[in-house]
Amino acid sequence: MTGVILSALASHWRRSPLQLLTLLLGLALATALWSGVQAINAEARASYASAAGTLGEGQFAQIMASDGSPLPQQTYTALRRAGWLVSPVIEGRFGPVQIVGLEPLTAPGGLGPVSVDGGGDLAAFLSGSGQIFARADTLARLPDTGVPGVVAPDVAPDTAITDIGLAQRLLDRPGQIDRMVVLPDQPVTRRPLAEVAPGLRLAAPQDGGDVAQLTDSFHLNLTAFGLLSFAVGLFIVHGAIGLAFEQRRAMVRTLRALGAPLQRLILVMAVELAVLALVAGTIGVALGYVIAAALLPDVAATLRGLYGAEVSGQMTLRPTWWLSGLAIALVGTAVAASGALWSLARMPLLGGAHPRAFSMSHRHRGKSLLALALLLAAAAMAVWGKGLMAGFVMLGALLIGGALTLPPLLTLLLASAEKRAKAPVTQWFWADTRQQVPGLSLALMALMLAMAANVGVSTMVSSFRLTFVGFLDQRLASELYVRVEDPAQAAAIIAAAADHADAVLPLLSADLEIAGRQAEILGVRDHATYRDNWQFLRASPDVWDRLAEGDGVLVNEQMYRRAGLDLGADVALGQGVSLPVLGIYGDYGNPAGQVIVTEDLFRSLFPDVIPQQFGLRVDPDQVTTLRDRLRDEAGVPVSAMIDQAAVKAASLAIFERTFTVTTALNVLTLAIAGFAILMSLLTLAGMRLPQLAPVWALGLTRRRLAALDLLRTLLLAALTGAVALLLGLALAWALLAVVNVEAFGWRLPMYLFPLDYLRLGLLALLAAAVAALWPAWRLSRTPPAQLLGVFRNER
Repeated sequence: MTGVILSALASHWRRSPLQLLTLLLGLALATALWSGVQAINAEARASYASAAGTLGEGQFAQIMASDGSPLPQQTYTALRRAGWLVSPVIEGRFGPVQIVGLEPLTAPGGLGPVSVDGGGDLAAFLSGSGQIFARADTLARLPDTGVPGVVAPDVAPDTAITDIGLAQRLLDRPGQIDRMVVLPDQPVTRRPLAEVAPGLRLAAPQDGGDVAQLTDSFHLNLTAFGLLSFAVGLFIVHGAIGLAFEQRRAMVRTLRALGAPLQRLILVMAVELAVLALVAGTIGVALGYVIAAALLPDVAATLRGLYGAEVSGQMTLRPTWWLSGLAIALVGTAVAASGALWSLARMPLLGGAHPRAFSMSHRHRGKSLLALALLLAAAAMAVWGKGLMAGFVMLGALLIGGALTLPPLLTLLLASAEKRAKAPVTQWFWADTRQQVPGLSLALMALMLAMAANVGVSTMVSSFRLTFVGFLDQRLASELYVRVEDPAQAAAIIAAAADHADAVLPLLSADLEIAGRQAEILGVRDHATYRDNWQFLRASPDVWDRLAEGDGVLVNEQMYRRAGLDLGADVALGQGVSLPVLGIYGDYGNPAGQVIVTEDLFRSLFPDVIPQQFGLRVDPDQVTTLRDRLRDEAGVPVSAMIDQAAVKAASLAIFERTFTVTTALNVLTLAIAGFAILMSLLTLAGMRLPQLAPVWALGLTRRRLAALDLLRTLLLAALTGAVALLLGLALAWALLAVVNVEAFGWRLPMYLFPLDYLRLGLLALLAAAVAALWPAWRLSRTPPAQLLGVFRNER
């Protein structure tokens, strides 16, 4: 009996290859986008894990200077003598590669490529020439050092590990270290840290790498778009499965009448769908690999530019993401088929011979109530929800609730138009269009979600761009920026710039824990550059005068929101200094907290910190002359001087690549939505003949029927686009005002871009027209005998 059931079910796919293609392609495309996003996330997180393992993050406590400055090697010796089991680490850029110097004789197990207990060639590592461990692509970019390179795939991307002595020579930092790794088991007789080295602080091990925590919002954003793309593709699968089940209702009735058990029939159908899901999922995973490989370089550039996170640009076939791709293909198919299987289980033995009854039996009351509940839940989450996950739950409720409102809203609009129609053909057109809404509802909801996502993300990105460009003009007011290596070079730069620069502005910075959070503290000189260019979100009167007198501090929006530092709140800066907040400024693109104090106060708090960078105010026409003077007189290499235009260009380049992935996902999602419309129209074309044949018999030509079908599709797409615009603007507000604040700590102003929305609407209409052309052409070429044949059957 099972073989007979399988043969009967397979015969449907042989007669309807287009439906089989719709099912497989819809599920494969949905799985491709999901698995591609998961592949990108898995590769990035693997890189974070490599970095954390390489640098000891998340495993061991760290000892470092309170202001983040380098430590003399004598401090490490003093701590060892005082009973502390610590291991020194030095880090720095050597060309395009980050060099990490370790001391394997004292490093804890698992840190670095070699160890005392026999891991690696310890003798070669400590020999005079030494060894450098890195990935193959990193070794290829490493400048010539004359030191043998060893391929180590587990080392973090763009990072090389070597002995600390060799690292000090390569970085030209003799006798310096950056931090010390604290071994887990410490002697109880060791002297207190404050007694041995008062200027140091002990940082506890983190639950996860700092970079991984910092980029969680970015990856959650990608995952959300992957799920959205999968949901759009799932609409295609749901429609294809529903239509296939409805077209096989008569077959099911016959099989049951011949004695096939209902439970076995349902089980065989479930197995059939599982096999199709595995086939489509495998295709989707392969396509996802291609998508991920194409987008990963842009993702790596984004993470490197925004967060300083190094991510490998090469894809690796990891079980975590391809198994999740196959799993979600199976789960998605099960969800899409659950309604059809439940309907089949409840179908009477001799019922269900008319497939069209399924589409006409859809009622919108339940969907309307569910949509209302979801929209209310989204509003509640916007008002009372806390945390990034709550923000994404709000987005999900908003998108799904908005999509579910589409069919009943379209039905109401079309019914209203039908009541106002006078001519018979016009009345039939509106009535027939309303009748097609249930059959096209899934494809139209997919189109609506795709358009809403495009509107929301494009509004967010364009608003970000306008704000970011203005922010760059504010923060990059100096015409030339110069990076220094030591105090002597800083003095030479000041002397060389004395005659040509209008002002020399040192940029002082240090790391400090403020209000329980790690933050960057900046020292700025009182100058018109800041007074004329900086804009505040909120500020007290005479903010710059009071700051110059040392009466307060400025904080960025991140500190204001996350630490609750409103105007007038006291900020403890250490050494018994506590000052009120005078102003709050926007700091877009920076996920960390920041505090600004006057230059004199900064130097009193951190006397050992030297300026690492200078901003030089000069006439734009004299920038080249000043660069040459600094090169010749102060010995500043060209690579250490960046003019304002170059900084802005680099910043904008990072910005442009930041949203490449989400933009690509939006385009792919819109393409899938167009494919959904095409497949829905093609599968419904044959089922609509009983509705079209009587109208044709009354005098409407096949060409006019085809033109009306094309017009109907464009009308539904236009109405869907209008609703999608409203939903997309609500999505943009949620991204800017809720999710962005929770993820990064700053809120962007929202701008509207009507021309962009018009272009998107025209693109959606074009996609709908292209999708409707083939079914309309097939209708115009339908043989009259086929239309007449409708009147011979039981209808």
